[in-house]
Amino acid sequence: DSAEASPSVVFENIESCHPNCLRILLETISGLTVDADFTIELIPEINVAVATFIKSIDTKEFVKKCSQHKRVREYKMTARVLELTQSIKAENLPDNISTDFLTVYFESPRNGGGPVSDVQLFPEENSAIITFCDHKGNT
Repeated sequence: DSAEASPSVVFENIESCHPNCLRILLETISGLTVDADFTIELIPEINVAVATFIKSIDTKEFVKKCSQHKRVREYKMTARVLELTQSIKAENLPDNISTDFLTVYFESPRNGGGPVSDVQLFPEENSAIITFCDHKGNT
């Protein structure tokens, strides 16, 4: 167990919960406001949503509250803290993108980045895997 918890919570099995309903439900459980205090990214391809908290909260406690909430159980959703990672996948990149550009871009504090240790380009997919020196550089 990392001493530093991730600011993100993954909600799985979300297909029976309309996105607007999910937003209201998470606001109700957390007591916070979407956009001001947290964001929600829907990933319908894998039936998942990720809530990332801008405002500092105990995500482990939030997950516990979610798993006990009547509506979350009715929708058969599960919640877990998103594990911290040192790598991210960048998609829909331009054809002529370079590893140097990606390194500089993702190291920029303005972009929420940090020191990059490796960039792997996948031109056939127009994507890349960016690996940071530590997990704090990929917010």
